[in-house]
Amino acid sequence: MLTETLLKSAHSLAPDIVALRRAIHAEPELGLQCPETMAKVRSALAGLPLEWRSGPSTTGAVATLRGGKATDGSPRVLLRGDMDALPMDEKTDLEFASTIPGRMHACGHDTHTAMLVGAARVLSERRDQLAGTVDFMFQPGEEGHHGARFMIDDGLIDPLPDAAFALHIMPNAKFGVLAGRAGPLMAAADQFTITVNGRGGHASMPHDCADPVPAAAAIVSAIQAMVTRRFNAASAVVVTVTRIQTGTTFNVIPDDAMLQGTIRTLSADHRRAIHTLIAQTAADTARAHGVEATCEIEHGFPVTLCDERAVRLGQKVATEIADGTEGWHNLPAPIMGAEDFSYVLEKVPGAMFFLGVAPEGDNWSQCCAIHSPRMHVDETALPKGVAMLAGCAMEYIENGF
Repeated sequence: MLTETLLKSAHSLAPDIVALRRAIHAEPELGLQCPETMAKVRSALAGLPLEWRSGPSTTGAVATLRGGKATDGSPRVLLRGDMDALPMDEKTDLEFASTIPGRMHACGHDTHTAMLVGAARVLSERRDQLAGTVDFMFQPGEEGHHGARFMIDDGLIDPLPDAAFALHIMPNAKFGVLAGRAGPLMAAADQFTITVNGRGGHASMPHDCADPVPAAAAIVSAIQAMVTRRFNAASAVVVTVTRIQTGTTFNVIPDDAMLQGTIRTLSADHRRAIHTLIAQTAADTARAHGVEATCEIEHGFPVTLCDERAVRLGQKVATEIADGTEGWHNLPAPIMGAEDFSYVLEKVPGAMFFLGVAPEGDNWSQCCAIHSPRMHVDETALPKGVAMLAGCAMEYIENGF
């Protein structure tokens, strides 16, 4: 595989990649509807030999490049980039900072989209050499909106590819390093809401009430104890209560209290078990306090499982495009964040990789992480991401797993 020429081509596109990233960053969009971002993508890819498909559920689209040597039965690879931003104010003071209050590309999706556009251009230049097909999946709605699932349900990756790859930047990881791991890479993420129902009254006479507040406080502690006592300490199970809401003033005991939080697990068995145990723990603890509690759980993304063969392929490509820098890092453990590329990996063998974009020479461990309003990206790392995506597609088409 001509990895040297891939990296050279990616670097030649750097000004365009950076310009597109900055244009997307300045005008962030949320959720499943990202029409302006999609318009920027289509404009950047205008004139290339791509076939476009879109569906009714989102503004996302899949652009397909059929190689000049492709035949029926040739390998098919999917490369994915997400497009949506986060509902938060930016505090970077960048010249291309968000122009829309309450919206920011704080998870790097602007860079993911720009790198995928770069990969589409690099591979289009090599179309005559390709003995296979590449699908470029431009996906909105990753930030909790299940965009990948909607695009799958809309039939946009039908026929299913033989392999799938995605890349995620990490602003608090060493510049230019590519990383990944086989097996669970990121967690399943679910949300819970516990409602504690009591009987309110005057705060000076709690004996005449059924106070939900002590019960709510006890439920928080009981859940933490339940996790540590019901699951092996080596098992990655995280339950965090992030919101407690109750009451209206200092001298009134409320009728009810509400708790919300997140559940993170790395296996389907633990996911099912923790759902049951949270509901039981809340109900039993509330009953001990003379009140009642109910629990509702909203299913989020499944576990992101990376195929061992796909990770080996990614490591090979990363090593070949190292360009004098550290090429590859094996992650020692999963990350308990969540990612809706997991929906694709449930159907197709593949992998997601991370690209370190901390400013070269900085103490990367001290840089702001994703979802920070002060997150910065060293854009000179982006061509390496372009080469990684394009290289994974070419390596699979030429050699498979």
